[in-house]
Amino acid sequence: MSTANLSSSSTTSVASLPAAIEKADFDSTCSEDSVQKQVDLKRGSRRFFDKSPEGVQARKTYITVFLGGTFMVILMIFTILPIYWGSLWKIPTQNLNGWAVDFDGGFIGQSVSQALGSNQGSQSRVTWTVIPAANFPGGPQQLLEAVRNEHIWTAVAINPGSSSRLTAALAVPNTSYNGAGVITAYAVEARNENAYRSLIRPSLQGALDTLSRTMAQRIAQSNANSTALASILAASPQTIVSPVYYTIQNLIPFDQAVATASTFVGMLYQVIMGFFVVMIAQNAREASGYQKTLSTKNLVILRLSSSTFAYFMISLFYSLMNLAFQLDVARKYGRGGFMVFWMVNYIGMLAVALALESLITLLTVRGIPFFMLLWIIANLSVSIFPLEVMPSIFRYGYAAPFYNLSRALRTIVFGTKSHMGQSVGILLAWVVISCITLPLIQWFVRRNETRTPIVNEESGQGVGRSRLSFESQSTL
Repeated sequence: MSTANLSSSSTTSVASLPAAIEKADFDSTCSEDSVQKQVDLKRGSRRFFDKSPEGVQARKTYITVFLGGTFMVILMIFTILPIYWGSLWKIPTQNLNGWAVDFDGGFIGQSVSQALGSNQGSQSRVTWTVIPAANFPGGPQQLLEAVRNEHIWTAVAINPGSSSRLTAALAVPNTSYNGAGVITAYAVEARNENAYRSLIRPSLQGALDTLSRTMAQRIAQSNANSTALASILAASPQTIVSPVYYTIQNLIPFDQAVATASTFVGMLYQVIMGFFVVMIAQNAREASGYQKTLSTKNLVILRLSSSTFAYFMISLFYSLMNLAFQLDVARKYGRGGFMVFWMVNYIGMLAVALALESLITLLTVRGIPFFMLLWIIANLSVSIFPLEVMPSIFRYGYAAPFYNLSRALRTIVFGTKSHMGQSVGILLAWVVISCITLPLIQWFVRRNETRTPIVNEESGQGVGRSRLSFESQSTL
């Protein structure tokens, strides 16, 4: 009888366990609610230096997070920002290349080409190479086209007949003689306005001014005893004062100041706008629950389709905003210039922003701003000066999105030499890379997320089973 009672009591105890567990869960929930209510009641009443255990823990957490974040910013100063400073530190690390071509064949042409070929003067930022005139059967016009087509950064032509015209003017005064027609220098400002203004034009002016003064002294000395000197000084003094001078032809000027917004700073804004889209999409997925409820395949499709649509529309309005400020985009492609301008901006935005969309899954919302700063600095650093004058470590710029986007936009806006196929191809390569890495990263993170709950659930079930066995044995 006692054995039966014991068995019945044990069975009753085991049967009542689920109800007991539910009651414990309910009590736990009630306890959590009461704690939350207590916290709500104390909201705004705690001081920073509160000595209660909760206050000490809160203060410790705040200081740890704040100081950790501040340390990361300081770390960025010494790891990421030096990329930009380094790109400007010793400009130029090597000179740009220039050609000197003697189309004259007389004493002026020989003197000027020899002087330039010797590369005298430590202040020159251009290394000159003397090229035979036979290489340009089309004359100065063919040399001009070589500069326009970006075969060389700058060129100096000693124009045909310069020596004979000067000799004639020294023999018989010529009131129309102009020494500025002796030398013509060619350059393209729109190719890189910083290089033109800081390196090319100052080098041309410095070298050619020195040559002009030297030639003027030499000619004045050789004609000091000429019987025609008085009549020359009276009728055409420029023949003696400035017998050899130069003209700089800016073949494609950077004549739209507003273009700076689209060819340089605007690319930075595209990254920032892309970052906003990435964060908006992230919040939308979390708010809708799609971040967890969609399958990996559908989630990847949603992310790519949402991003491409958003950048398609944003790039359209961004391009229209440039037109509102009267940016001329019809110089190269005529009426179709706006469509080309829009599509290049669209592909450029995809190239720079899809990288953020891809990596936010791995770096999370906390880490993506640090990558965005690195992404911006690494791209801007190679978009200021020509890569030829920068340290060799910056040669990665040939494959950087900003460098190729800027080069394509300059072709549209100013009509520079078209590298559109190469530039757009590199931008599309970045888009393809992001389209490949995004699903791979999403699959990797989703796999880890699905494994973690299983492990936690198994651990929880193990603990529950142990507790249930212990309670059953105790009851028995």
